Amino acid sequence: MSSKNKTEVLIAGKIFTLSGYESEEYLQKVATYINNKIAEFKKLDGYNHQTKENKSILLELNIADDYFKAKKQVEMVEEELSEKDKELYDLKHELINAQIKLETQEKDAEALRKENTELQKEVVRLETERDERNRK
Repeated sequence: MSSKNKTEVLIAGKIFTLSGYESEEYLQKVATYINNKIAEFKKLDGYNHQTKENKSILLELNIADDYFKAKKQVEMVEEELSEKDKELYDLKHELINAQIKLETQEKDAEALRKENTELQKEVVRLETERDERNRK
């Protein structure tokens, strides 16, 4: 199990100590995400006139929205991956069947070549016999 990491981050101008099993870089990335969300809201008209509680709720709602959108996107990618896996399985199955069919046809072709060779020998033998009979 990984050791717990502790790092100080700056969020909305205040220093917080975050701890977790994730890397310090990850914890800084989380803080940066929160700071970017706050910065987005500060650009909106009327945000700065909201109470501290309303600002927090708006931030939480926005983060929850991002989370559910990301979760939906992951589900869609997983579904697409599952479909691609099924397509790949089907294609592999088709390829194996085609290879088996090809091998069978190659064996049949080889057997026909051998049969053709034997028949050509038989034709030569019969022509030779005919020619010998005609000479007598």
